[in-house]
Amino acid sequence: MSFFVHNNNSLGDVVIYVIRKLTPKQRKFADEYIKSGNATQSAIVAGYSKKTAKSIGQENLTKPDVKSYIEECMNKIESQKIMGAKEAIELLSSIARGEVKETVVVGTPVGFEEVKKEADFKTRISAVREILKRYPESDKLTEAQVRRANAEADIAAYKAKLLTESNDSDGTVIIDDIQDE
Repeated sequence: MSFFVHNNNSLGDVVIYVIRKLTPKQRKFADEYIKSGNATQSAIVAGYSKKTAKSIGQENLTKPDVKSYIEECMNKIESQKIMGAKEAIELLSSIARGEVKETVVVGTPVGFEEVKKEADFKTRISAVREILKRYPESDKLTEAQVRRANAEADIAAYKAKLLTESNDSDGTVIIDDIQDE
């Protein structure tokens, strides 16, 4: 293992970089071990003798440089599984735009059917709200527009509920859409 000392960071601190020295075979072994989890097979693929692959594989796993390299790679792989802020904003944006489709089971006269549909208004507005929370420059006008769209979505949901829960024998529902002046 080598150390590299650097004195010129912006705070004037001394920064020490650790440089791991792995041979090409050790690096290949470690990369293969990360993929397979099998030390013997990894040693063979890395170019070690089949006769000594088992002992070399186990020995490599005990070497601090090889161990550290494997741990760093595994941590990097693990952190790539976690959604970053950019990816989260992109997902919320695609939901808000109606690009993401969800599968819904719908009852039909014949039975049930799976239908793909875009997110409903409330979900899309919720996604817009989540996006706007992350941007401090969101102004009062935008907030008012979101409130209005939310209210319209609530009204549409209430009207739909009235239509589906109607007890009239002929199925007629009167909804007053005329605004008072």
